[in-house]
Amino acid sequence: MSTDSWALAVDEQESTTKPVGNLRIMEAENASLHQNNGDDEEDEKEDRATQSLLNKLIRSNLVNNTNQVEVLQRDPNSPLYSVKTFEELRLKPQLLKGVYEMGFNRPSKIQENALPMMLAEPPQNLIAQSQSGTGKTAAFVLAMLSHVDPACKWSQCLCISPTYELALQTGKVIEQMGKFYPEVTLAYAVRGHRMERGVRIKDQIVIGTPGTVLDWCIKLKLIDPKKIKVFVLDEADVMIATQGHQDQSIRIQRMLPKGCQMLLFSATFEDSVWKFAERVVPDPNIIKLKREEETLDTIKQYYVLCNSKEDKFNALCNIYGAITIAQAMIFCHTRKMANWLAGQMSKEGHQVALLSGEMVVEQRAAVIERFRDGKEKVLITTNVCARGIDVEQVSVVINFDLPLDKDSNPDNETYLHRIGRTGRFGKRGLAINMVDSQRSMEILKTYERHFDKKIARLDTDDLDEIEKIAS
Repeated sequence: MSTDSWALAVDEQESTTKPVGNLRIMEAENASLHQNNGDDEEDEKEDRATQSLLNKLIRSNLVNNTNQVEVLQRDPNSPLYSVKTFEELRLKPQLLKGVYEMGFNRPSKIQENALPMMLAEPPQNLIAQSQSGTGKTAAFVLAMLSHVDPACKWSQCLCISPTYELALQTGKVIEQMGKFYPEVTLAYAVRGHRMERGVRIKDQIVIGTPGTVLDWCIKLKLIDPKKIKVFVLDEADVMIATQGHQDQSIRIQRMLPKGCQMLLFSATFEDSVWKFAERVVPDPNIIKLKREEETLDTIKQYYVLCNSKEDKFNALCNIYGAITIAQAMIFCHTRKMANWLAGQMSKEGHQVALLSGEMVVEQRAAVIERFRDGKEKVLITTNVCARGIDVEQVSVVINFDLPLDKDSNPDNETYLHRIGRTGRFGKRGLAINMVDSQRSMEILKTYERHFDKKIARLDTDDLDEIEKIAS
């Protein structure tokens, strides 16, 4: 797999700023472009593109997904095929070699059902729900590489992603899987990749963001959309949350030939995503994940009464002094509080990692990897880390501040995601909530009622009582 010398210049997030030479995703000078410069006191709510990119960076392996897959076929009378090995797909030898080189030994749950549909003749359209870490990117990349005719030197497969960074991550998978297929080349349709107007590109696969792909099709005429055989729209839920992307994606889709295979992927499928998917993908097969509800059944919940942040910190020290904690995640409401707590815990000799929205995504991924590897035992974070991080050694989650939504009301979903970081992988977990006012007690009671789970009081001045919670 070879690529264009595409990194001559890239503008940050599809903006029209001046070009940056020799961009590399991990370089600090580029990373600084993505910093969130919001006020320290603000409650951080992550945009979906950032969270998706973070998940991709921290998941080098497939996650162990226990969700059941539900398949809704376009033609319910046609036989339903699924595969348990990649050999059953009768892939080109060079692609099979690329699959194994990437470390895929057998298809994931989503791949078992999606790949036979994607590789079928005649092509079948597909709408699929799939989170990061389920192997969906490798699945649609394999479909694109399989449908390409390397003898034809024009664009045949088109994949659009919501942001430059997400496009780059998909491009890496294409390059890895196509490692032994050098006849097939890849172009990145990102703003800043200077191209000569009217000269058709010869790369069979194009990956990019909607605005630039649209320019390449209409203004610059680098791609003949009527020759596209496979169209992939990735991260649809992120796409429609980005201004302008939804309309641009629909304009691109309308230029494609009638027989073009349409593949759409999204982590979530609220009504707005479904409406978008139905406009873009005609007569689709549908693959859904039957969500297993996150449960609090394996998590013991407690609260501690405090008067101040210093009180909370002293309670935390007492807990650490009484029980053995493998690894803990501590959630704060603001960056300022997280920074203060990290400083206090470091003074007490704890190995502390700090995660907040002022960090660029690559820095956050590095912090999470260090925590996952056990190099730090305590991860202090704001809401940026409430979802998607599975660390088997996390035995305790502490809400130093209770989670609130943007209107300062109880946030049930965030509470669930936060304390759901413990009690995973079939183990028992422990969640401790710091309560420092009548208002925070009311919020705690709201969570208790919502989840119908008792949250018991814990006296952190009683070491015997603390020891009991660990048993």
